[in-house]
Amino acid sequence: MNAPLNPQLNRDYTLDTLRMLLATPSPSGFCMDIMKLVREETAKLGYELEMTPKGNAIISIPGSNGAESLGTLALTAHVDTLGAMVRSVKPNGMLRFTSVGGYAMHTVEGEYCLVHTRDGRVYEGTVLSTKPSVHVHADMRDLKREEANMEIRLDELTTTKDETEKLGIAPGDFISWDPRTRMLPNGWIKSRHLDDKASVAALFGVMEWLKREGRQPVRNVKIILSTYEEVGHGSSYIPSDIDELIAVDMGAIGDDLSTTERDVSICAKDSSGPYDYGMTSKLIELAKRESLPYAIDIYPYYGSDASAALRGGGNIRAALIGPGVHSSHGMERTHADAVVNTAALLLAYLFE
Repeated sequence: MNAPLNPQLNRDYTLDTLRMLLATPSPSGFCMDIMKLVREETAKLGYELEMTPKGNAIISIPGSNGAESLGTLALTAHVDTLGAMVRSVKPNGMLRFTSVGGYAMHTVEGEYCLVHTRDGRVYEGTVLSTKPSVHVHADMRDLKREEANMEIRLDELTTTKDETEKLGIAPGDFISWDPRTRMLPNGWIKSRHLDDKASVAALFGVMEWLKREGRQPVRNVKIILSTYEEVGHGSSYIPSDIDELIAVDMGAIGDDLSTTERDVSICAKDSSGPYDYGMTSKLIELAKRESLPYAIDIYPYYGSDASAALRGGGNIRAALIGPGVHSSHGMERTHADAVVNTAALLLAYLFE
């Protein structure tokens, strides 16, 4: 192990980047705008970016002298989020929707949303149950929150299917949830979609530090930003020269888990099985060396882009870390320390 790196990350830059990412709608399969943002920000930092056919970004960071002999390390995080699509336009002009990604319907009830039409129009709406008023429906509280019992009320003058269709809204249009982002002076960050935009911001924090300090990692590094993680196949394809991959994704909190919102979560095992023993052990030792608050946990109901890469046939070693996030796939919360410290741990790994 080398001496502590102790990188002085640009906290303001990292959090400003996170704010921009959170403000840009990007449900899985509808990531065009956020990838434009990613391209622009990567260009400002002076790194090369290429797009894969399915819309992932691969950012190349050249290593120092001799890097070619050490193989290529990849860091992957995902820009796509939970969301929905229009399933049908109902006779009353409201929209039935189908979920994009895995979440419980009660976590979006009452949420504001945007409907994105194929011709570029955007309409506001609200997610409600089909029995939304306690003053009207005696069984309102007992109604099961499932797809058939949920609908979107549009903020337009429409009360019929024909009127809604004349707005240009049709089945297959994407729906994004209002993130409701709050970044508090004491460091707390609460927002939808911290899974996984907090990790993407950490990766930009890594790139900003490398550029500002004029440093090159000891190995060639590729940063993969995926667009279909929430539906299971984000980084299922990775370039063949990669031999190690660290998935950077949120750490879950609760039950018998140790991670808090101020920790870097190091996942030893998730639903896809155990992660690489050597990589995980090195990340633990580096967190200790750098004096970074961390926790080691096992997530039985969790899968990552590293899982997708392994299932896709990647002949790689893989690990998983990320900032601790409370209420995952709901109204999420983390702390700025966890985001910045995740970047610091990644930088320490880049120079080992």
